[in-house]
Amino acid sequence: MVSNSSYRKSFINSSIKVARLYGLQGIDFYWNYPETNSDGFNMGILLQEWRAAIDSEARNSNNSKLILTAQVSHSPSVSSISYPIQTMQQHLDWVHVVSESYTTPLKTILTSAHAALYDPSTFVNTDYGIREWIDRGLSANKLVLNLPFYGYSWTLENPGNNGVGAPATGPAISTDGFLTYKQIKYYIKQYAPDVRVRYNSTYVVNYWTEGTTWIGFDDVEAITAKVSYAKEKKLLGYFVWEVSFDDNWVLSRTAGMVGFTKESEDKANKEASAFNGNVPNLIEYTLGDIDAATNGFSSENKLGQGGYGPVYKGILSDGQVIAVKKLSKTSMQGFEEFKNEVMLTAKLQHINLVRVLGFYIDKEEKILIYEYMQNKSLDSYLFDPIRRFVLDWKKRVHIIGVTQAFLYLQEYSRFIVIHRDLKASNVLLDGDMKPKISDFGMARIFSKDDLEANTSRIVGTIGYVPPEYARKGIYSTKSDIYSFGVLLLQIISGKRISLLYGPNQCLSLLDYAYELWNDGKGMEFMDESLDDTYSSCKLLRCLQIALLCVQENPIDRPSMLEVFTMLKNVNTNMMIPKKPAFSKQNEQNKHARKLEGYSGSTSSINDVTISDFVAR
Repeated sequence: MVSNSSYRKSFINSSIKVARLYGLQGIDFYWNYPETNSDGFNMGILLQEWRAAIDSEARNSNNSKLILTAQVSHSPSVSSISYPIQTMQQHLDWVHVVSESYTTPLKTILTSAHAALYDPSTFVNTDYGIREWIDRGLSANKLVLNLPFYGYSWTLENPGNNGVGAPATGPAISTDGFLTYKQIKYYIKQYAPDVRVRYNSTYVVNYWTEGTTWIGFDDVEAITAKVSYAKEKKLLGYFVWEVSFDDNWVLSRTAGMVGFTKESEDKANKEASAFNGNVPNLIEYTLGDIDAATNGFSSENKLGQGGYGPVYKGILSDGQVIAVKKLSKTSMQGFEEFKNEVMLTAKLQHINLVRVLGFYIDKEEKILIYEYMQNKSLDSYLFDPIRRFVLDWKKRVHIIGVTQAFLYLQEYSRFIVIHRDLKASNVLLDGDMKPKISDFGMARIFSKDDLEANTSRIVGTIGYVPPEYARKGIYSTKSDIYSFGVLLLQIISGKRISLLYGPNQCLSLLDYAYELWNDGKGMEFMDESLDDTYSSCKLLRCLQIALLCVQENPIDRPSMLEVFTMLKNVNTNMMIPKKPAFSKQNEQNKHARKLEGYSGSTSSINDVTISDFVAR
């Protein structure tokens, strides 16, 4: 492919289109190593043309420039063919150095560190590879270190000889010996919890052995050493393979805490002290109260996990049931988001907003206490093949009524509040299935005279974030209108935003909804279990309202008051939607077609949740 200029062009253009279609911030090219001289040369041309195309696309579209990265082998020496390092330095934002699985039980009959940071017996180790990349011209701040959250298990030949490099007969536990960190921890707990995990600093690896079973992996000590190494070498950062392999965020939290200094601890103490005396109308709980209520934050009490951290069910000594949200030390959210949520929700009172009851804060912990919502979040029903039947159309109409909360936030409170992270998982359901909006950590307050704001820090959840915010950091009340439109499409269809639809499975949820509506086949978009025969709120009307909310231009989106009016009053006429935002076929109509009796909004322009984008 890379030797043919037309193939390269087609590949480059399609990659950019796909990235824009899904609102991604960049493109990561999986490339291990060059196999021939022409391969290396042509890859250099590909990267040069790719960068030029990305620059050109950004200039012509006024979008922010896409990031371009590549995954490469742990060392440029793995191939006798040279990498185009000068071109990589010039045209890539960074490279992911894949430093794992050097050895496996299927490759060697000796126990070993599959991702050894150092190895005195061979050049196949991460430190040697990193130094090679730098020596050959790739700067340290272009390199991102790999942290593998998995390991391998061997069957020992002699249980008495059980160190690193001990003779083995092949894999143990699984057919190839592969185990995720979570599986390793479970195995140890089940079979020999009293046998300690050992650490070998020569290779920087942890290992555990019992009988003939030997497991080598990166535990807390190895992860700490590798992140410290990345900082010492001034590498750009680290990335994880893969997050889902972690066990209760142990390794992720460990990596995030490396380098937590005395200065940062003093800052945390100062923040906590200043915060405690400044919160109105909320209870300040003790850590002992919360620990007792949640049974020591036990896994049995865990309700879920979000970008902020884990959420637990708790029962206070007086019998009150609560939800406890604990800030994870590895969360991209921090003290400002914590303070924002406490201060903001303490001031806001509405039947469709989750109430914050109190908090706990010190230098180590930041915890929020909420009213308990018995039926958890909307997404646990919408996308479940069985539980979705609990939500008939009557119940979904009540859930759509959560617009009253946004009407309050945008029109009737003392100030305008923009949530910035409205999505199905942030709509919680009480015992009567009444909806309430949660998670105001990312919210922003406007005065009544302000129309929009700009930020360089994009937050929110991919799929729910409008184009002007994703591309330019501009947000306003129309940001939440867009997110509500996506949510409304999901409520009427039961479909996820992350999947592709249509006959060829090539359409985003928004494109699919628009094409069916435009072709007069809107009912094919709906959850087939829904029946609106006896309801004044019709499915097709909701589909049209949702499409108006997800328009490319924020000026074309209705205000929340207009959305509320269209939902409540079937006699209110509506505009005809254009193609939705991020549409790959989006050809903007020059003139909006209006039906008599409805005036367009005059409000101005306005998230794998998006927070600051950093190399990981």
